[in-house]
Amino acid sequence: MARSMFTSESVTEGHPDKICDQVSDAILDAMLEKDPDTRAGIECLTTTGLLIVAGEVTTDTYVDIASLVRKTLREIGYTNPEYGLDSADCGVLVSIHEQSKNIAAGVDSSANHEQGAGDQGMMFGFACNETEELMPLPITLAHKLTMRLSEVRKKKILDWVRPDGKSQVTVEYEDGKPKRVDAVVIAVHHNPEVPKEKIRNDVLEHVVKPVCGKWIDEKTKLFVNETGIFVVGGPEADTGVTGRKIIVDTYGGMGRHGGGCFSGKDPSKVDRSATYMARYIAKNIVAAGLATRCEVQISYSIGVAKPVSIRVDTFGTGIVPDEKIAFAVEKIFPLKPAQIISHLRLKRPIFQKTAAYGHFGRNDPDFTWEKIDKVEDLQRELSAP
Repeated sequence: MARSMFTSESVTEGHPDKICDQVSDAILDAMLEKDPDTRAGIECLTTTGLLIVAGEVTTDTYVDIASLVRKTLREIGYTNPEYGLDSADCGVLVSIHEQSKNIAAGVDSSANHEQGAGDQGMMFGFACNETEELMPLPITLAHKLTMRLSEVRKKKILDWVRPDGKSQVTVEYEDGKPKRVDAVVIAVHHNPEVPKEKIRNDVLEHVVKPVCGKWIDEKTKLFVNETGIFVVGGPEADTGVTGRKIIVDTYGGMGRHGGGCFSGKDPSKVDRSATYMARYIAKNIVAAGLATRCEVQISYSIGVAKPVSIRVDTFGTGIVPDEKIAFAVEKIFPLKPAQIISHLRLKRPIFQKTAAYGHFGRNDPDFTWEKIDKVEDLQRELSAP
């Protein structure tokens, strides 16, 4: 009997990097709402009392970026000067310019050229049958813990919780299947003078048990604010940058990653759209019963519509050879950038809510890449002689 451990982490919406992801996507959404053909690459940086927005944009609309930044910070919960970043009076610096025409020449469609990829790169999608979301259990539990930390703060179930926070979950596997949670790590931003024992007890009762209940036992280790205090948090404690939580955003380290982030990028950037498509493909393969575990890689050249390569890896769990599944994928799924954007309806202003708690495994109708509507097509194609 083979035993192993796997660990994944998540962060709350008030984590400095996630502040930046959400601001980047809030700006993108505001532009897409008025101009669905917006092209954008928006980056943010935040530190004590300051948020900086920079990037490249091509759009026919105007957005009051400073006001939108303050609105986003307010929604996250940065409304107190004691947190080191206050939506009402923090500094907001904006430096945005037009996108390169050299890139547009290869990406824009015309009578003689179909829309090409916005950049080169390789994108990965992953799915497995460990959870009903067809996601790995460690990242699923880690996200649910950080979502619960934000819920108990916003609903004032625990009135001492502040916006920043992190979780980490270690799952014990037996013969490749999750058996139990071996360890849970929680770092929770808190008001001054809250006793450490109260923090630990409250987190156990109101956060860990509701989320991990059936997976924990008497041997599960719980670590809560192990430095002893977490009063100074958010951008005051840690500078945040857009795109620095790419493993949190995807599968918690299970499966490969191409390296590109998502937030602030319109769907012409295959870093975003093709990664969503790769998840869509992998999830449908697992949902179709063709494998219990699947990773899909798609790669592109800038300015070229057709993928350079497509790869399916079922890690030995496939009921038919991986190359046959890859061949079926090419026939069934739209893989050119314009096709992906159309099929997944990615010109809608839906991205801010993707920017915290993961882009995958979410039960939300706007997350079109989570649909399992190609199951019958795959089964039919792969059952043919």
